[in-house]
Amino acid sequence: MKERNFSRVRYELQQRPVVVSRVEQTSEGFINIVFSGPLLAQFNSLSFDDHIKFIFTNAAGETVRRDYTPRSFDTARQELTIAFALHAHGDASGWARNARPGDSAVIAGPKGSMVIPDDFDWYLLIADSSSLPALARRLAELPADATVIALIQVEYDSDRRQLETTANQQISWGQTHQEILGQLETLVLPAGEGFSWVAGEHAFALQAREMLLEKGQPQALMKAAAYWKKGAADFHEKI
Repeated sequence: MKERNFSRVRYELQQRPVVVSRVEQTSEGFINIVFSGPLLAQFNSLSFDDHIKFIFTNAAGETVRRDYTPRSFDTARQELTIAFALHAHGDASGWARNARPGDSAVIAGPKGSMVIPDDFDWYLLIADSSSLPALARRLAELPADATVIALIQVEYDSDRRQLETTANQQISWGQTHQEILGQLETLVLPAGEGFSWVAGEHAFALQAREMLLEKGQPQALMKAAAYWKKGAADFHEKI
């Protein structure tokens, strides 16, 4: 196994008041909300799957905290973009559906980043709709000479879209978690040394992780996380 530099970067935890600058519809089920605020000049996120706390007030006047991945950020313009799934049920999706320029919220974090090297022979990315924003950011940030395979579950065909990337890509979509696991079962991992990333519903991510281990993917070259769990609210777990 080639020695590579996985770097962990820690940040000072800070809460940043922000306001909505604009709302951009990316598909029927997803929107990007662009936030601005002077404290975003010090914002940093070096890894595609960093997590921040999005803090907002729901319709009942309660303060709610939810985990999200920064979709993109521009420190010069003091703008941060977060992608929201509109098909989801809950306070955050409800807030996003009704978001208008000038609406206020608070961003906390990220606490840190684990930076994955860009020199692997290949990358395998497995996601459902909850982790699609992180996968999309990874695709956009990979270099043009990278080889990437992506298996993505979205419930609605209207959410299948062209994802921005210059990498050599092989993208497969599925409607259910089981369909994606079926695609993974028949997948032959490419030659060379690759890195696999899995994120999504708890049981789905666990099963995908076990299948990769059975295929011979070293645990040291894999990262898996549950972004949600059926029956649980505000769930996130490294697995």
